[in-house]
Parts: sequence; structure tokens; C-alpha cells
Amino acid sequence: MSAASPPASDPAFSFAFQPIVDAVSHKIVAWEALIRGTWDEPAWQVLNQVSPLRLHLFDQAARASAVALAMRLGINRPLHLNLLPQALESNPKSLFHTIEAARQAGLPLDRIVIEVPEASVVEDRTRFASLIKDARALGVRLAIDDFGATWAALTLLDDLEPDQIKIDMRLIRSVDRPGPRQAILRAIRRACYDLKIDVIAEGVETLAEFSFLAGQRIRFFQGYLFARPAFEAFPDVHFPEPVEVTPSRPVASSRPQSTRSHKHA
Repeated sequence: MSAASPPASDPAFSFAFQPIVDAVSHKIVAWEALIRGTWDEPAWQVLNQVSPLRLHLFDQAARASAVALAMRLGINRPLHLNLLPQALESNPKSLFHTIEAARQAGLPLDRIVIEVPEASVVEDRTRFASLIKDARALGVRLAIDDFGATWAALTLLDDLEPDQIKIDMRLIRSVDRPGPRQAILRAIRRACYDLKIDVIAEGVETLAEFSFLAGQRIRFFQGYLFARPAFEAFPDVHFPEPVEVTPSRPVASSRPQSTRSHKHA
């Protein structure tokens, strides 16, 4: 079920899907579409074959193709679609092509979550916020991916006012071991609590990582511990139970689950 027939100058591609889960309610709250080659080759092999001059067109075509494939698979949760901000700047209307593709496929716009990597928007965030503003007014939501990868991360919360953030995997890896990452993660979670931004811990691979994060009142997760991406399919999901972890310092209480980001899940 190949997802796309791109121009001859572009590589053929399809998608794998990975869930984002609520570890408290044991429910899938969204699916992320991850670009792959037509034989499940990794994303970098596909993107390295795209000419920089065609990147904005390829980025646009990929999102429309992801929507079409997800609908054929019967998606009934929000769909996370990746966006390259530099491609949006080259073609400001590209996001509205995605919106039109969703409308034609029958995917409600409030089930579209646009993911942008933190490091790609820090240099020209004002322009990016302006470009995406109209799409958000139609119900499309914004998530910042790889959050915490740069020194300017927290200022993005003010400039872009995202609905969600996905904590960078480098902060997640071995976060159960006492050290600076634990303090950084606590600061991020508290800031997002005050701003009513949902926090997703991505790249969670071990029960120890999950247990520490659950102890910090984080409830939304993505990673191999729950499900690996499945090529052109929605994989089965495993919901482990966290083990008790003694925190290295007191943990602030958490807000109730946001209804803004997942009320349609």
C-alpha cells in the first residue's frame, strides 16, 4: 500500500505510524506519521535524496500522502504530521494544501497536529508564528518536537504558544538516574503546567525512564516501550505499569489533564 507516487526526481516514500499514549487511562490519544521508504527504509535515507530546491514541494506532498494513508487505515484519533519550517517559508501556502487534503479525505481539521522541530524555528520564530496562525484558527494544533534541544527552548513557549511539546529524547534517555536532566525536566513540566501545554515524553525505551517520568506526573508518552512504528499500519500497544521510584527531591503537584489537546481523542 505505497502512500505516494512522487515526481521522477523525488524518492518514492510511504509512512510508518507510532502511537502517542495516555499512560494513566491506557488509551491511544494520537498517531504520528513517520516518513519511510517504500521498503520501510528510515527517514534520513528518503530525505537525503530530495533536492533542496524541491524540499518545500516534497514536504507538502508528504503530509497530504500521510493523511490519505491514515484515512485508508481507518484512523480515529488525531494525526501528527511533521513540518519543516524552512519549507513553509519557501511556500507559505503549503500548510493550506495539507488542510485541503484533510478536507478532501474527510479528516476533521481539529484532528491535525502539526509538529515542528524546536531547532528549526528558533531563528525566525516570528515569521513562522505568523505563517501558522491562520491554520491554527481553523482548528489545527501545534506541537514543538525535540523540545529542550537548544538553549532557547523555553522562550518558544511564549513566542509560539504551542498546544503540546514533545521533550527531546536526549533529556529522556536515562532520566531515571539522578542528575541535571531531572532538574531540567522538572522545570519544563512546571512551565508547561502553568501555560496549560500538554507534555509528551518521546523516545521512552525503558521501564525505569517511564517510571521516573510518571512520577513527575507526566501522562503522555511515545516510544519503543509502548510500541515501535509499524510500516503502513497501526501497531498494537503495550501499556506497562510504572514501578515505584523514590524522587531525589519533592515533586510539585500536577494540573488535571488538559481538555484542549485531547478532547476529540
